[in-house]
Amino acid sequence: MIPFKDDNPTSTFPFFTILLIILNCLGFAVELFHPSGLQRLVYRYGAVPRELLSFDPAAYINIFTSMFMHGGFVHIIGNMLYLWIFGNNVEDRLGHFRFLVFYFSSGIVAAFAHALSSPSSTIPMIGASGAIAGILGAYLLLYPHAKVHTLVFFGFFVDVIRIPAFIVIGFWGIIQIMNGILSKGFMAESGVAWFAHIGGFLFGLLTIRIWLPKRRYLKVS
Repeated sequence: MIPFKDDNPTSTFPFFTILLIILNCLGFAVELFHPSGLQRLVYRYGAVPRELLSFDPAAYINIFTSMFMHGGFVHIIGNMLYLWIFGNNVEDRLGHFRFLVFYFSSGIVAAFAHALSSPSSTIPMIGASGAIAGILGAYLLLYPHAKVHTLVFFGFFVDVIRIPAFIVIGFWGIIQIMNGILSKGFMAESGVAWFAHIGGFLFGLLTIRIWLPKRRYLKVS
């Protein structure tokens, strides 16, 4: 299944959602054309689990830089697609600045979730997936029945089906959990930070109610 839009209108312009997409694309462009090469940039600006757990302040800065780096076109296109589909509604519900703090908080929790799952690893983690997973968790709780336009493949045939968000995101979540469990066994070299996805997703799902702005009621005399 590949979701590409939802039937969930917003009442405000998704300023920070669009800005984050632009900054991620710019970060990826730097990776492509930087003379140092991708590998050197990843080791310089990626989030390394062992360093994160050593309480090195410099490593904490890399949590933020790593969120604007991606490992390839499929990686960034997939992440930005999910951010666009689900981020605008969460931003609309939270408000712009609250949304931005929530996004980065999800990314921080995701980075430490990955670090705790591989505490001795020196392999850098990059990508906005953990932060976007927090958005998915929030969307699942806030708009479980919103319809998501999804490409579904039936062998050689492709169809577009409007599927409730709880099915689309729930299916995504199950895949992350299954692969996270398998990554601790024979798939240990998968190269995907599954527990970052799981950590960010659970953070968004479990805390989004706390982030919601309090409603204000008019007093009528």
